[in-house]
Amino acid sequence: MAASIDMEEGTAFAPKFGADGLITCVAVDAQSGDVLMVAHMNREALERTLAEGRVWYFSRSRQSLWLKGETSGQIQTLLEMRVDCDQDCLVVKVRVGGDGGACHTGRPTCFYRRVVTGPHGPALAFIDRK
Repeated sequence: MAASIDMEEGTAFAPKFGADGLITCVAVDAQSGDVLMVAHMNREALERTLAEGRVWYFSRSRQSLWLKGETSGQIQTLLEMRVDCDQDCLVVKVRVGGDGGACHTGRPTCFYRRVVTGPHGPALAFIDRK
């Protein structure tokens, strides 16, 4: 019980990585508050992010580190990092460089569709267009 209280109420940063060595990270636009994307970090991505102030992720599909915006110019500059109560999920508040987009589709956020229910069951509706 003491360890749980220390984790939840203490000041030690002790991120819990999953069995795959990753921790989930939600990127939020610091100015608008919009959720931009959800990705994962391994220990090296987290350490580089904190050391450099630019947000690094770990690509599960490519099995490699990935500096967000390295090719697109949409660099995410870290303004604040938060961790949840049991330290197994991060939220990064960022300023996005380049054209301000975050999604590989060219949209400002990866969350550009909402789930709607209708007579034929759940479907997706676009919130915005490219």
